Amino acid sequence: MKCAVLFSGGKDSAFAAYLVKKIGYDISCLISVISENPESYMFHTPSITKVKKQSTVMNIPLLTQKTKGKKEEELKDLENAIYKAKKEFNIDSVVTGSIESAYQASRIQKICVSQKVECFNPLWQKDQFELLNDLIKYNFKIVIIGVFAYPLDRSWLGREINQKFIKDISTLYHEYKINPAGEGGEFETFVLNCPLFSNELKISDFKILGKKYSWKMEIELT
Repeated sequence: MKCAVLFSGGKDSAFAAYLVKKIGYDISCLISVISENPESYMFHTPSITKVKKQSTVMNIPLLTQKTKGKKEEELKDLENAIYKAKKEFNIDSVVTGSIESAYQASRIQKICVSQKVECFNPLWQKDQFELLNDLIKYNFKIVIIGVFAYPLDRSWLGREINQKFIKDISTLYHEYKINPAGEGGEFETFVLNCPLFSNELKISDFKILGKKYSWKMEIELT
């Protein structure tokens, strides 16, 4: 089955790509929607422009689509991207990293129906602690590049997802109901290495922007 992976550069879309590759899907392309709106309801925004580096080390073509990021209107831009993937790469399915967001999943499903392609969400309803442990098990190197909820602060930026991270986020989950995998938008991630990469990406420089409990790290890669 030839698929396109909706790809943000973060842990969920990268892990979804890894899982479908394992079961025999042919990943024909990655689709990244680049939103001008940092508060987009649908799309990951921190370091989204760095997905090109990831597609290069994955040796998978990248199809990008710009959007103004206006609620609901941005869905038309996603539909255009999926249409292009059908035309250019002859895909018959779209893979997402959705875990719990019914808002995102239902809208992507509707677009896929209209475009006559299958929608596959391999992480759907997966336990979030199990997900974090699987990422470590399968040698994903992931860093936090954005935090957007109390009590997460700028000290979390750049942290790797490892057993210490899981322990600390578990504490916040029990005390503050922080979603352990950031499914509520509490934090965003970027994948520096995984089994799909030919080599590890490294952060050569970064800039931190934000205030209080909304921080992001703009990264440069080598």
